[in-house]
Amino acid sequence: MEKQFTQEQKYILARKRVEKITKFYKHLAVYIIVNTFLTAVFIVGDMNDGDTFNEAFLNIWNYQIWFFWGIGIVFKALNVFGLGMFFSNNWEERKIKEYMNQQDNRG
Repeated sequence: MEKQFTQEQKYILARKRVEKITKFYKHLAVYIIVNTFLTAVFIVGDMNDGDTFNEAFLNIWNYQIWFFWGIGIVFKALNVFGLGMFFSNNWEERKIKEYMNQQDNRG
């Protein structure tokens, strides 16, 4: 049973979807800006404690916030875009065609 939506209902649903996508991209921008700043602060702090730039830059603990906050970003992306973000309905068909083209180009 398929619902029939009026133009106004379609517009409201589309607007809500666009708002979710906009919020996601704003969250992603904040994630990048804040984590870049914090990582720079952590690196400078390590250098003030006597580490060289390379030691401070390569210290994995300076990047742990990227990982943990990144988990939240992934869940937010799944909420906004769904699993189709990774495997859309025609994903399998596109992959089959891609592999067939690779075989054609080889031989």
